[in-house]
Amino acid sequence: MVLFSEDQIHETKMRGRIEVICGSMFSGKTEELIRRLKRAKYAKQRVEIFKPAIDVRYSEENVVSHDSNTIASTPIDSSASILLFTSEIDVVGIDEAQFFDDGLIDVCNQLANNGVRVIIAGLDMDFKGKPFGPMPGLCAIADEVSKVHAICMKCGQLASFSHRTVKSDKQVLLGETAEYEPLCRTCYNRAIEEDKNNL
Repeated sequence: MVLFSEDQIHETKMRGRIEVICGSMFSGKTEELIRRLKRAKYAKQRVEIFKPAIDVRYSEENVVSHDSNTIASTPIDSSASILLFTSEIDVVGIDEAQFFDDGLIDVCNQLANNGVRVIIAGLDMDFKGKPFGPMPGLCAIADEVSKVHAICMKCGQLASFSHRTVKSDKQVLLGETAEYEPLCRTCYNRAIEEDKNNL
């Protein structure tokens, strides 16, 4: 039987890690983030949750999933602000990470290196199918990446792409089912071709 000293047990509890939950819109990213954070709270861990201040679709302060699951959060304008709120914290949750600056990658690394469990949710691709914001860098440094999928609105297959259904070239356009639909690769490529023909 192996016996661990109190120092070793504390060291194991304090081991930091980065978990990324990524996928298209309507794939359940925020739902999974909230589930993991609520479990950490049940385990009496000290949890702090952040979201970009620009995301006010459902609530100015709470993180809210499309299924109306909710958890209290702190809205912030820049990734550097996270470090101001995270002393004495065991778990940090970050929603809509694609909207943050690239400094988020260093912030998450710093937190994990200091023994904090960091759980991040965000879109891995924008509406053009291109890597979105700091998400590719976060996936690269993560200890664990969970890619979740929506259901394609055209054919019912697993969907990885967020197709924008309104005319706008802005990369950041906050929206819901009126502005976006999840599509599989085949249906997404077909929709993009149709969009070009309709210009």
